[in-house]
Amino acid sequence: MLTLTEINKKFQIIIKDYLKSYVSSSTLAFFRIGFGLLMSYSLIRFWLKGWIEELYIIPSFHFSYYGFEWIKPIGEYTYIIFIVCLLSSILITIGYKYRLSIIMFFLSFTYIELMDKTTYLNHYYFISILSFLLIFLPANAYFSVDNLTSKKSFDKIPRWTIDIIKTLVVLIYFYAGLAKLNSDWLLEAMPLKIWLTSKYDLPIIGEILLQKNWVHYAMSWGGMIYDLTIPFLLLYHRTRIIAFFLVVSFHVFTLVLFPIGMFPHIMIFSSMIFFSSKFHSKFLESLRHLIITSHKSFYNYSSKKIEYYKIKNQKYVVTILSLFLILQLTIPFRYNLYPGELFWHEQGYRFSWRVMLIEKVGYTNFKIKDPESGSSFIVDPSKYLTPFQVKQMSFQPDFILEFAHYLGKEFSTEDKKIEVYADSFVALNGRSSQRFIDPNVDLYKEKESFKNKTWVLPLKDEIKGI
Repeated sequence: MLTLTEINKKFQIIIKDYLKSYVSSSTLAFFRIGFGLLMSYSLIRFWLKGWIEELYIIPSFHFSYYGFEWIKPIGEYTYIIFIVCLLSSILITIGYKYRLSIIMFFLSFTYIELMDKTTYLNHYYFISILSFLLIFLPANAYFSVDNLTSKKSFDKIPRWTIDIIKTLVVLIYFYAGLAKLNSDWLLEAMPLKIWLTSKYDLPIIGEILLQKNWVHYAMSWGGMIYDLTIPFLLLYHRTRIIAFFLVVSFHVFTLVLFPIGMFPHIMIFSSMIFFSSKFHSKFLESLRHLIITSHKSFYNYSSKKIEYYKIKNQKYVVTILSLFLILQLTIPFRYNLYPGELFWHEQGYRFSWRVMLIEKVGYTNFKIKDPESGSSFIVDPSKYLTPFQVKQMSFQPDFILEFAHYLGKEFSTEDKKIEVYADSFVALNGRSSQRFIDPNVDLYKEKESFKNKTWVLPLKDEIKGI
């Protein structure tokens, strides 16, 4: 029987051998090009739909993430941030000044994401952490303009630079599947039952198929099984083609049913990281033939072709990215630090890969009270917020608290301090509406923190599961 010391030595040898193993650089080059193109398209689409003005310029108030209150839109100059983000995505695509370009993209995109948490989406978060990851990876080692300027290209890159992207994709799917292991999703088919029955206007399937109870349960259970198994089907080469077909089918179907923007496109593309490097090489070879340039072909352009790409300070880079992965593995479970029902109070809900699990409808007004005179009046949030902001604020505690503080500052003076109370009712996943916020708590005195929000009244029901 091996001792702990012997096991540790064997483990160290395995790790060292793994860090010394190499794969074709075509895979990461393919991923860089696809990522850059998708981001360019999504940013142009965002601009053309008028969402920059609608979401960041027109609103007079913006909801901030805790600790990032200083990040705000900058009026008409907000367009500059989007221009920087778009230009950097184009440069990423062609692989020009790659390191600077990916850093600028990460900073600008993350700034956009943090300007208003009303717009939070899981795939925005995915793009931010993925772009951070790409800062440390040699995505310009092959098939890039940087190769032309440096007259160097690299055939092989460390295996872990590909595997870490695969790990992130696996994590997203698997955690999304774990989140579906709850009684609302599996035993009540909620909230799919609400959403699917509302799609009666869809041709062929809307009036008949999507109204059937068995369809709601089949899609709930099927979605859970899909999320939990698809990462492993993608990893195994014998099932990879079937898995990719399932990925495309699943995301195209969800795209038809739900307004989820770029998420299906991003996940379909991300699944291609699991393909063989032969596929990526053939794709780049075909792309090479389509490029008309005065330079030599992208396979023969460099005067110096180098077999292996050596990452500078690999030990420190691996340490940083290992910590990064540990954070991604643990952050989704922080909800266990809070008592009560997660779907109700949503403390620890964001950044945990919980995708389309809840349907909440809320109504929240605020009472401004003068404690000295006892007089009070009601404030309608719609006078200060856009309809989209009102909807999001009405059922999320941190939104309600932040807006209560805004109203407190708005109506307080040096001589008169006021109190702010919320009159709030919320319905979760088809349940009857119930009071959400303790009406006797002065929210203006409550401070935002990572502590449990005791002024959120408990759900009068239990949702079993993870």
